[in-house]
Amino acid sequence: MYINTVSHYLPSEVIGNEYFTNLNNLSNEWITERTGISERRKASADENTSTMAMKAVETLLENIPYSKNEIDLIVGATYTPYDTIVTLAHAVQHQLQIPDIPVVSISSACSSLLNAIEIVEGYFAMGKASKALVVVSDHNTAYYNEMDTVSGHLWGDGASALLISRERQTEGDMQIKKLITGGAATSGKATEAVVLRPNDRGVVMPFGRDVFQNACVYMPKVSQQVLQECGLTINDLDYLIPHQANHRISLNVINTLGIPAEKLISNIQYLGNTGCAGCAIALSENKDKFKKGENIVITVFGGGYSYGAMLLTV
Repeated sequence: MYINTVSHYLPSEVIGNEYFTNLNNLSNEWITERTGISERRKASADENTSTMAMKAVETLLENIPYSKNEIDLIVGATYTPYDTIVTLAHAVQHQLQIPDIPVVSISSACSSLLNAIEIVEGYFAMGKASKALVVVSDHNTAYYNEMDTVSGHLWGDGASALLISRERQTEGDMQIKKLITGGAATSGKATEAVVLRPNDRGVVMPFGRDVFQNACVYMPKVSQQVLQECGLTINDLDYLIPHQANHRISLNVINTLGIPAEKLISNIQYLGNTGCAGCAIALSENKDKFKKGENIVITVFGGGYSYGAMLLTV
């Protein structure tokens, strides 16, 4: 499979740490030290998960290497849906006006990007599609409890879109060499460590330390696995894009893998945790810096303790 092009959308409103200092006395220094976050984006009153995704798709269409009407599969991914019936993917289908194609939306928390791409892989393998649009979007600030001093300051909003084909379309395509996902809901406090129950009080993280510890185990482990299954080692890795949950987690992951900081791609410092869109946004932000032949690993870990890694070669 090949990623033909990737784009992203970010809301314009920037929320700095001083907002939370005024709200609940969390200092800028405390937030930065514990999370690495200095600011994050917040969707406006007239934006939502679906509209942000559609903005990312609009940007994607500016660089599409073929007619949008050749898209024969749309997969949406989010854990913060605007509408649970007219799903994210269906909203995008309506935007594109492409009828009578498979359209599906999924959620596996912050790992949803890779599970969405894995769905594409399955459709391609079965011969049911050949060109897919994957849209990932999370409107965390619609669900979070900003008064929560444990996790209220972590969240940001954003969306990304990726065009994926079964066959190479241009020399600029990034090849998806290997994709591995898994669920570790049997580990630690997976089913209670971080939850979003819409009928309760939004996103809460009562066992953040358990999330931290398991993320620091599973992300480096599956990153090594995806390289090994392609006959590569850590020395062959040019860039790592981990899920943008906490900068200390990212630093722990690269320390475990033994790779230098300059190979780490991170946007949590200025975007916060943008959920399942974070890695795709980072890929889009940095796409022009990647050189032919370079290897990139995207690795994710999410609530419910879903995890995965994907190896891309430019």
